[in-house]
Amino acid sequence: MSSIRKHWRVLLLGGLISLAAIYLVVKQINLQELGRALGQAQYGYVLPTAILIILGLAARAVRWRVLLNYLLPLWRSFNIINVTYLINGLVPFRMGELARAFLATRAKPPIPMFTSFSTIIVERLLDTLAVLIILGLALTEAQIPPELQAAASAFAPMVIVGFAVLVILAINPGRSATLAARIIPAAIAKRWHIIQWFQQFLDGLKPLTHIGTLLPILLWTVIAWSLSIASGYVLMIAFFGEGNWMATCLFTAAASFAVAVPAVPGNVGPYEASIVLALQAMNLSGTYETMVAFAIVIHALNLGMSAVLGVFGFIQEGISLEQLSEGMRGIRQQESAAG
Repeated sequence: MSSIRKHWRVLLLGGLISLAAIYLVVKQINLQELGRALGQAQYGYVLPTAILIILGLAARAVRWRVLLNYLLPLWRSFNIINVTYLINGLVPFRMGELARAFLATRAKPPIPMFTSFSTIIVERLLDTLAVLIILGLALTEAQIPPELQAAASAFAPMVIVGFAVLVILAINPGRSATLAARIIPAAIAKRWHIIQWFQQFLDGLKPLTHIGTLLPILLWTVIAWSLSIASGYVLMIAFFGEGNWMATCLFTAAASFAVAVPAVPGNVGPYEASIVLALQAMNLSGTYETMVAFAIVIHALNLGMSAVLGVFGFIQEGISLEQLSEGMRGIRQQESAAG
């Protein structure tokens, strides 16, 4: 019961944050100018933007497949990734990652749950590092408070250290498991099979210990984020008449951080506000309403692509939402037991 109350507090906080962000965006809007900006956009650029978004998702699917040591076919990895993004967009607490872990256990041979979780952690660290690098590039031209620049600079070493710790654990899994067995009380470890789950977790880190898999993982991370930036750049042309690489880098990084903020489903509000603030920091020549129109369309396009591809992923996986929810509940119970 206390867990439910805690979740309701987070949901309420998310709703308040979304309302605040929406108010921040709309309080300065001239609705007539906003309508004009939406009407005058060159929507022929939407199709190439959508294609770049799909290619970016495909690159992430390839990266996850490499992290899983090629245990999944590429097409299935792509479908599961799309289901993950759809669930993350609809449900708070990153529940899509639980869906991903569950769907991977249905593969033949099944992929252990904690093996999937370890690859997801690696992905998050790589993506965070990529966003910080992208942000660093944008900050060379953006006018933002020095405190925010200092915070971004300080966070990068933390991510690098976290990644290094995972690599060290994976290099000698036997020693890591032995160390865990010494730290965790034997009765607890035996009852909840913690050492077994920890070994599965380490299995998911194995690709990091081989240069032949580590380099492709890093390469596909670069490709995925390059495609994300390219999609934003192309759509900028539709609203501003030209693209701006530094502005694209800044709003891509800002939107990535905004996704982590509690909000209503789809991250409506914080996502748009982050993009508008980023574009303002770059002193673009477009009007405020043009910036808002751009933020609305790029968010709607990303949500729309996630919805279409996610539903297609559900169909390809041959699973209903009810079956997926039941499987996710089982994983949450195992997580609670491990905790």
